Amino acid sequence: MKNLPIIPRYEVLRNRRTILKNPLPFHHKYFQEYGDTFRINLGRSSDWVFTRNAKSIRHILQKNHKSYGKSSLQTKELAKYIGHGLLTSNGEFWRVHRRMIQPAFHKKKLEGLIGMMYSTIEAELNAVQVDSEHDIFPLMGDLAFQVVARSLFSADNIRDRMQRLKDITIANQQMLIKEMRMPYLKWWFHLNGDIRRHLKLSAEARHLISGIVQERLDSNEKKDDLLDMLLDARYEDGTHMQREQLIDEVMVLFTAGHETTANALSFTLILLGKHQEIQQRLFQEVKDVDFETGSNIRALAQLPYTQQCIEESMRLYPPVYFMDRVSLAEDIIEGHVFKKGTVWLMSIYELHRHADFWENPNQFVPERFASNDKKDFSSHYFPFGAGPRMCVGNNFAMYEMMMTIAFLIKKYRLSTTQEIKVHPLISLKPKGAFIKLRART
Repeated sequence: MKNLPIIPRYEVLRNRRTILKNPLPFHHKYFQEYGDTFRINLGRSSDWVFTRNAKSIRHILQKNHKSYGKSSLQTKELAKYIGHGLLTSNGEFWRVHRRMIQPAFHKKKLEGLIGMMYSTIEAELNAVQVDSEHDIFPLMGDLAFQVVARSLFSADNIRDRMQRLKDITIANQQMLIKEMRMPYLKWWFHLNGDIRRHLKLSAEARHLISGIVQERLDSNEKKDDLLDMLLDARYEDGTHMQREQLIDEVMVLFTAGHETTANALSFTLILLGKHQEIQQRLFQEVKDVDFETGSNIRALAQLPYTQQCIEESMRLYPPVYFMDRVSLAEDIIEGHVFKKGTVWLMSIYELHRHADFWENPNQFVPERFASNDKKDFSSHYFPFGAGPRMCVGNNFAMYEMMMTIAFLIKKYRLSTTQEIKVHPLISLKPKGAFIKLRART
């Protein structure tokens, strides 16, 4: 590993303001100069390695996944705000809870939620004002949050509590980004009370969720929503999840479930607004699809080009634009020996734009995903992760995005003249994404 090029610590400190604002140009510069894998000196005891090498990423996420775990960035730093759920746990604890929660997101289980998802999408988007510009990201953020809230809780009287939960999620994420990108100021964040204040916000969020769970238990009602599925989940010995663990899992579902979907939807709509010919082809596909009657699964099956547009958008702007892992044992990757404790930061953003794998990598070309053979791109396309830790809600998210895009394109013409700007936080967000909606006649 010592033979890999290294970014010295003074370069990181010299560029700290730029990195805090947007680290992607900094990453790209060194990938161009140093190649697909390099080290970075962050002044810590661990070795930090950045990579966009497809074989290395597959090795870590899939082929030798048992030798890698989530790093402390998630298991400690993120977990202190959202708890120890699927996203922030490792080892046997993660495996046990993955087995418990996975059935709730099986395609057959989701069929029962699709109608609820679509009614929420319809209600949110019917309220949109036409013939005016909208910052599409807050709009999609509200929509995705309501879809998750309704799918989890099936309740109409919790909107204010859900808005408060959303505000807390955003505030804590902004704090975590400061901690991650300025680790040399961690002492100050403790001293000035910033971390303490945000931990209090997290406690408030947990109290809100606990109250909603208790209301469900007191009602003795069955809603067949995600909360019921979590309440019914059992360990191998027949016992159910304790309240605190249930809250952890709900916190993770809210944080990961609404934000990444909102990001992907926003980028897809911006791209469609900039590519009128693609939008017109998409309209021809969606104009006769009916989610009001019949089988929603059958309706989704009629939208292959819609899915291709979303897949291509997530290639260009993957919501999870980097992934982290830590080596649990010494390993050999691409001829280099990496010691136990090596922290890996895998750039999905760079991999998805790598010229070795993608023709015209910076262009929006949905047709590149037209192949029915996923092997054509499965070795270098990871929008939902890969291996055993692939996102448990990937089908949920794709169904939601396909229905949202279909509803919008069927009803509105989208247009924008703005350049796409990104805002990388925990996930990759758009910045100032204004789109004009005009009703179709």
